[in-house]
Amino acid sequence: MLTSRDRILTTHVGSLPRNETLTNLLIRREDGEAIDRKAMAAEMDKAVAEVVKKQIECGIDIGNDGEQQRVAFQTYMAQRMTGYGGESRRKIGKDFAEFPELVAGFLRRFPTRSKISNGPQAVAEISYPSTAEIDEELARVKKQIAASGKGFSEVFMTAPSPGIVSTTLLNAYYDSQESYLKALAREISKEYRAIVDAGFILQIDAPDLAMDRVMFYQDEDEKGFLKACELHTQAINWALEGIPAEKVRLHVCWGNWEGPHIYDVALASILPIIYQAKAGALTIEFSNPRHQHEYAAFRKHPMPGNMILIPGVVDSTSNFVEHPELVAQRIEQAVQAAGDRERVIASTDCGFGTFTGREWVVPSVVWLKLKSLREGADIASQRLWGKNAA
Repeated sequence: MLTSRDRILTTHVGSLPRNETLTNLLIRREDGEAIDRKAMAAEMDKAVAEVVKKQIECGIDIGNDGEQQRVAFQTYMAQRMTGYGGESRRKIGKDFAEFPELVAGFLRRFPTRSKISNGPQAVAEISYPSTAEIDEELARVKKQIAASGKGFSEVFMTAPSPGIVSTTLLNAYYDSQESYLKALAREISKEYRAIVDAGFILQIDAPDLAMDRVMFYQDEDEKGFLKACELHTQAINWALEGIPAEKVRLHVCWGNWEGPHIYDVALASILPIIYQAKAGALTIEFSNPRHQHEYAAFRKHPMPGNMILIPGVVDSTSNFVEHPELVAQRIEQAVQAAGDRERVIASTDCGFGTFTGREWVVPSVVWLKLKSLREGADIASQRLWGKNAA
């Protein structure tokens, strides 16, 4: 995994805006409609080529396919695995229960969207029978990056944690949450390994390690949630068996929505548990107004000396474009927290297309935000390395 040796490198969390045609195709496929494979492949080729081009133009060093090939960051697993059926009845989050007008506003804003709270559930023994789809995704990314003529310094691909799959595609078959997590870790590991074997950095998306305090585990006290968090982290490690930590970055967030977030768990409470994950980098949000102060948690719980910090220095739910000077200041805060300029890579808080059909930030603004990310990283690099920074 690259480090910021002579300047602050830039990346993002994974998902980027999808065009309207691809959005409709992905949602129709998720709904079970037969989609012409050639038409889908052509649209995916076009979309991946476009987001690769845009990232390079914005100055992103460590890029990906923008998750253009998936309907959402985790629910796509139900399409790749057997044993799922029916419908999950996911709990409404505390933000939404406390502020029901938020739900009404979301429904008006996002009338067409993918399955977020009503995906299928595990109704039989789950299995990941073939890596054909992830292999196709990886081949498409390689093809479009090569066609760009420029490429990235490094490429990453995302995959969900066993935990977030378990709390989204709910269990209606296994005798316990732990049994379900073990099965998921066993099967999802096949996708993890395919990504790493293809030469990519694996990013595991694990919002369950923070967000599920107000979702799946909202009825537990903090002690109960932290115990569950330890089990979810262990499930990640089960799935990572045999994969070097330096090939893995772990994304943790409190939920990528615009809301009060007043019930979120503090970073200081979960950080020691997150450190237990066999990952070489931690990507975490620090730009939204509820969590900008969380760098203080690193004073209480210093990062392991071999871990890279990938802080969110650009928000992913607001159409404000952060000034490059503000981005630079946030990067410098992160360097102070990490204690080493080389172990910080600037990023976004979360994805810009977490779920198909529910993009908070309009596409034209997304690219301006990523451009500002690069400009802010350049300002910070000059301060951190001096005028001759590369």
